[in-house]
Amino acid sequence: MGALQITMGVIGVVVSVVAWYVFIAGVVRQVRIIRLGQPDPTRNGPFWPRMRTLIKEFAAHTRMNKFRHVGPWHWLIMWGFLLGSLALFEAYGEVFVPHFAWPVIGHWAPWQLLLELLGLGTVLGGIALAIIRQLNHPRRADRQSRFAGSNFAQAYFVEAVVIIEGLGILGVKAFKIASGIEDPALWSSFVTKPLATLLPTSTAAVSVMALIKLLSGMIWLLVVGRTLTMGIAWHRFSAFFNIYFKREDDGDVALGRLKPMMSGGKPLDFEEADPEKDVFGAGRIEDFTWKGWLDFSTCTECGRCQSQCPAWNTGKPLSPKLVITQLRDHAYAKAPYLLAGGKKDVTGEEVGLTGDNPYAGIDVLALAEAERPLVGTGDENGVIDPDVLWSCTTCGACVEQCPVDIEHVDHIVDMRRYQVMIESNFPSELNGMFKNLENKGNPWGQNARDRLAWTEDLDFEVPVFDGELGDAEYLFWVGCAGAFEDRAKKTTRAVAELLHIAGVKYTVLGPEETCTGDPARRAGNEFLFQMLAQQNVEVLNSVFEGVEPAKRKIVVTCAHCFNTLANEYPELGGTYEVVHHTQLLNRLVREKRLTPVAPIAEDVTYHDPCYLGRHNKVYEAPRELVGASGASLREMPRHADRSMCCGAGGARMWMEERIGKRINVERVDEALGTAPSKIATGCPFCRVMLTDGVTARQNEGKAAENLEVVDVAQLLLSAVKRGQSVGATVSASGGEAEADGRADVPTDEVGTGAAQSTEDKE
Repeated sequence: MGALQITMGVIGVVVSVVAWYVFIAGVVRQVRIIRLGQPDPTRNGPFWPRMRTLIKEFAAHTRMNKFRHVGPWHWLIMWGFLLGSLALFEAYGEVFVPHFAWPVIGHWAPWQLLLELLGLGTVLGGIALAIIRQLNHPRRADRQSRFAGSNFAQAYFVEAVVIIEGLGILGVKAFKIASGIEDPALWSSFVTKPLATLLPTSTAAVSVMALIKLLSGMIWLLVVGRTLTMGIAWHRFSAFFNIYFKREDDGDVALGRLKPMMSGGKPLDFEEADPEKDVFGAGRIEDFTWKGWLDFSTCTECGRCQSQCPAWNTGKPLSPKLVITQLRDHAYAKAPYLLAGGKKDVTGEEVGLTGDNPYAGIDVLALAEAERPLVGTGDENGVIDPDVLWSCTTCGACVEQCPVDIEHVDHIVDMRRYQVMIESNFPSELNGMFKNLENKGNPWGQNARDRLAWTEDLDFEVPVFDGELGDAEYLFWVGCAGAFEDRAKKTTRAVAELLHIAGVKYTVLGPEETCTGDPARRAGNEFLFQMLAQQNVEVLNSVFEGVEPAKRKIVVTCAHCFNTLANEYPELGGTYEVVHHTQLLNRLVREKRLTPVAPIAEDVTYHDPCYLGRHNKVYEAPRELVGASGASLREMPRHADRSMCCGAGGARMWMEERIGKRINVERVDEALGTAPSKIATGCPFCRVMLTDGVTARQNEGKAAENLEVVDVAQLLLSAVKRGQSVGATVSASGGEAEADGRADVPTDEVGTGAAQSTEDKE
């Protein structure tokens, strides 16, 4: 141990003491800040299912690998960080004594191989991620960069540290070999041993490389410990907790049902709720739960959510990533005020701090941040702009793609809840929809007695529930769209006719049916949702009275009704076996109870409804039905779990789309790129939106006049019935495929869909 080693060793130790102190203090402060959020006891267990999910997601990188060109490189860096920590701590000895190695394993060949792989993996992984970041730089036009709005300086700092760490591991090892300290087998040192032949013999160089390896890690700790909003660094720690505490303990993403309204860690009871004491959604940053604060802290700014967001991709101001980072920055800026005990009542008056000088000792910037409204325009200095909040379609693409399980949709709806129920501040178009739901039981404001008007064109009797379920196997939930919207009625009639042909016993509620409340809930009107849902649960439970739970079967045509009945009604005492009509019809085809006898020979592209696909993982049944009908399926670039929204979800169907390109037109453009003769879907909302988009393109001469949007049930009925009446078209069902089975002329020989970024094509 010479003077050089002693000097470098002391430098390394001193810097380490400071770095570890700053970092540990940062960890303690971050934990205190995250605990400022509301309690949420639903995250506490069960332990083993959550732990299995954690191990699977981080060890196998199941979510990270949704972007396959990124996942393997990140996997190398992750293991380099976790196992490379052993090499980092080994550097404390190597700085002072170049011959130092861990006892027992230090000269073991497998350990030498592991070091080789860790060093090489982190260098290659860091370089690869930096290249990917450059290739997807925001200089790319048309919002194709998922890194737009991300902090590039922080990202490159982290990637630089990763690369230097890897070079340090390889450098120490190579100079040890060059100096004769180690003589490992070539298979365990396939990079460093050949490299050592080019290096001079120098034990001092071993210590220098060890110090570089050590200081790079310590500088990282110093920077991170002082920058709590540096999510791209902190996710190395917080992601494990964020994954473990994700909403669904079975490992599923936070889609399907919405998180119920909570106050003080308990579901909000509207009969006893007090706006002055209880939390109604999220009106202030402290109204989010601690898991929300953990979400904000964990965001890596990778932009996967942003790249999939239909609002962002059509020129709207909403970016799920920027929503999370803006909430994070606001939360940490306001934290000193909250940690000091600051609190305001619903009128904005200070009630948490008292005395002659209540704000003494609190950073003025934190006090200024405390005055900002959570939702407000630029003139109001709001954290989240109303146009951002109301652009969301709740399609769930952001949640589906997030590699660290951030729950964007729940947070957005929580903010909507406060705006609707406390501030009464929401798009004016929703006012009419809310009134129609409250007074008429449907968003269109139609009379309940007209709920059976769709049955008038059928040549068989549709059974209506008359107090006895009888031998009916299914309750057919028609839904508001299926009962009142002309285009959706065709789907309803097609399904009814197919069930009749298959001999399936069913019944409908008719005037007793009411909106499930989906649009009210997604728009933030939780009170109205509860009212409608409880009314429906009471009706449904009376219908199924005396029927064992396993036989309480409901079939629905609307993806939104399907999601609400299946996933949200159980919380209100309504537990049923709910199937989508595509699932039931597909089963009937497999059982030969429905036999397509005349293939329709169409070129069909299928649009996945968000609330059927991403929210409920129903992808195969509708595609199998398209195939069963004899049609040729042409997939759009964005399909299945990456399908683009039609623009109707999140109550957007009742709001005007004034900013950017219309989402339904964007989706239709993508469909036209497959040159289809028909666009098929499995949701009435999607059918309405896509039909409007097709009409717009037809008016511009960009789509053929004979292109139409149909439900998959109509395709199936066309194939089933045309063999029964050759030369005729299917009338009542709305399935207008030509009787001779010939495909229509393709709408376009050249794809017209929107350009896809590289990661979207993976």
